[in-house]
Amino acid sequence: MRPAPGQVLHFSEDPTITRFEPHVARTARQPDAYVWAVDHDRAPDYWFPRQCPRALVWTGPRASAEDRAWLGAERVHVIEYGWLERLRTARLYAYRFDAAAFRPFGDPPNAHVATVPVEPLGDAEPVGDLLALHEEAGIELRLTTDLWPFWRRATTGTLGFSGIRLRNAAPDPAAP
Repeated sequence: MRPAPGQVLHFSEDPTITRFEPHVARTARQPDAYVWAVDHDRAPDYWFPRQCPRALVWTGPRASAEDRAWLGAERVHVIEYGWLERLRTARLYAYRFDAAAFRPFGDPPNAHVATVPVEPLGDAEPVGDLLALHEEAGIELRLTTDLWPFWRRATTGTLGFSGIRLRNAAPDPAAP
């Protein structure tokens, strides 16, 4: 499930939203109100239940040979075993928007935001089997009992990475 050219997507477990209002998320790091969406490249970051903690790691032009060998794939998503059943049974929906109402957010951009209310181009679309989406996209999905060792290693090298909902992960045994 990816947006068509000229579109961005918003993923949700709620298929009944008809209008998206800018708001400041409870976990926001910025004070401005936005409607959040993602483009083609970042859509796989959201092929998960909303609250699922995940480490997303990929190779890029700056990735060293050592980091590429450690990762063992072009792109890897890692979740805890405790989230597998929820991943398998989640009913996720995608809302399509005209990208013209949004602007890139982040440096480099990792999302798109609108500062005005927006309405989807149509009804929410069922995303389908989240495991199958990963497989079809060639994204390796890994399971672990402890997300933190992988996260620490991924974030200290030359790989691209993103962590989403990490506050919902099992406690880091190495944390003070």
